[in-house]
Amino acid sequence: MQKGFAAPNVTLTGDEREELARCTRRSTTARLVALRAKAILLAADGVNNMAIADEVGVGRITVGKWRKRFVEKRLEALYDEPRPGAPRKYGDDAIEALIVKTLESKPRKATHWSAPLMAEESGVSKTQVQRIWKAFGLKPHLADTFKLSKDPQFVAKVRDVVGLYMDPPDRAMVLCVDEKTQIQALDRTQPLLPMRPGQVERRTHDYARHGTTSLFAALDVKTGKVIGRCQTRQRAKEFLRFLDAIDESVPKDLDVHLVLDNSSTHKTDAVKKWLLRRPRYHVHFTPTSSSWLNLVERFFSALTVQQLRRGVHRSTKALVAAIESYLAATNDDPKPFVWTKSADEILKSLGGYCARISGQGH
Repeated sequence: MQKGFAAPNVTLTGDEREELARCTRRSTTARLVALRAKAILLAADGVNNMAIADEVGVGRITVGKWRKRFVEKRLEALYDEPRPGAPRKYGDDAIEALIVKTLESKPRKATHWSAPLMAEESGVSKTQVQRIWKAFGLKPHLADTFKLSKDPQFVAKVRDVVGLYMDPPDRAMVLCVDEKTQIQALDRTQPLLPMRPGQVERRTHDYARHGTTSLFAALDVKTGKVIGRCQTRQRAKEFLRFLDAIDESVPKDLDVHLVLDNSSTHKTDAVKKWLLRRPRYHVHFTPTSSSWLNLVERFFSALTVQQLRRGVHRSTKALVAAIESYLAATNDDPKPFVWTKSADEILKSLGGYCARISGQGH
């Protein structure tokens, strides 16, 4: 059997290693250049091509080509050779300056850059600005929201809750419990225009309100089944009623681990006394401002998208009936939500966000 060619050894000088490391860290480095630099650093550390390919997300043959080119051309091998076609109108320095300006400055008359503003400021055509932004994944016109928890026990709570998801205890049921409050029974002011070829469904932007309800839900992490009750209000009194419903539904020989958020209705004296009388119940609180850690929120999202957002309900009775129908359909064919991120991966990711935030005390 013919053996493949041995991968050439990569030996780096101190200056080369420093330059390669800088390419992997610098935000203005082209993505492909950063990947090549990372691959060469791994090769110099003795990692084989297959492992490097898995790490950087390319094929093994591609890694072999990068390794061979670097041995022949050193740092020049990081960059693509000139190709046939019209010469580039803007060089690397102009592109880097535009990216730095996009990331590190704001226009005088706006809160964010637009392609026309950047073109006017930099002397680069609007079309070329758009192409550069697209190539580097920059979208100045978009903004998203985030909030980091300031819970002093954040790390311990993350490990506790994620541990329940990924390694649930024996002879026990893990239930993620929360309330979806103020669900509105909405009716459109005019009839819907149904979907037809070439036209999406249309509805009026305004609506009539016909009351609200609150859904108390407990998601069984293992099976995906949901215990749900609609109630008119969200208070400790209603939460205690729901706990009674949970207690009736769960087999008596099982321990029950409840994942809860930090709502005041979950921490009243009446709730604490209810739990003390039932030692098989164990409460696990998510960190503050971390509702994403409670898996029942994933069920609430599915309920909103699949039933509520485009639903028409002319009374709270009709709304409750629709929610109960959705619960019944879910429990007839339950599909559990599988948690895949370990606590270490979550904390590492959040640590990256904290490192990018300046002056916030995180």
